[in-house]
Amino acid sequence: MLNELFKGIFDSANMTVIPAGTFLLCIGAALLNGLIIAAAASKGRKFSRSFLVTLGAMPALVCAVIMMVNGNIGAGVATAGTFSLVRFRSRSGTAREMALIFLAMVAGLVTGMGYLAYALLFTGILCLAYAAFDRSDPETKGLVKTLRVTIPEDLDYDGVFDGLLQEYCRNWKLMQVKTVNMGSLFRLTYQLTLKDGKREKAFVDELRCLNGNLEIAIAQGETAVSSDL
Repeated sequence: MLNELFKGIFDSANMTVIPAGTFLLCIGAALLNGLIIAAAASKGRKFSRSFLVTLGAMPALVCAVIMMVNGNIGAGVATAGTFSLVRFRSRSGTAREMALIFLAMVAGLVTGMGYLAYALLFTGILCLAYAAFDRSDPETKGLVKTLRVTIPEDLDYDGVFDGLLQEYCRNWKLMQVKTVNMGSLFRLTYQLTLKDGKREKAFVDELRCLNGNLEIAIAQGETAVSSDL
């Protein structure tokens, strides 16, 4: 009687109805995987609350879709088209965000296929790998910076700070050169990774000696270089 209640009105006689208990078990397992992924993503990173909620709910959503498709090729094709439309209408995220969303989707897919233990094992292994990679990432430690330094127009900016950058930075790249103040000044924008975050003030102080104490700005992480910088 209970199976009849949950049977689809468009189901044929030879289609198998997923028992309500099995459905709830799979959804619960998917939510558990989502919770693990969201918890792993929140460690060491400042993702928005809405993104973490999305990660937590994504496995359950994908799991429900996979269980409802249940071998129906036409429904599978329609579902793929729907996911493509959602992706097209969504803003592009960072590579890290896309990887986490894909992880949540795969966890939901495996759960929806009925492999609950494999889904949990997959989620656990990938979350541990993510935590290990994230811990070794210089950006997580606050070492990745965007530096904007203003210099006089008569100062040759080509290699002027190379010695100082070599002393304080692991790597650096000059991203943009822009004239400011009616062309009387140059503003240089660097992307760099510091060797030691505790020496940031000493780095800025030495920069001030080289640029004539003009404006210096150092920001956390990589920022997009645009025309208004």
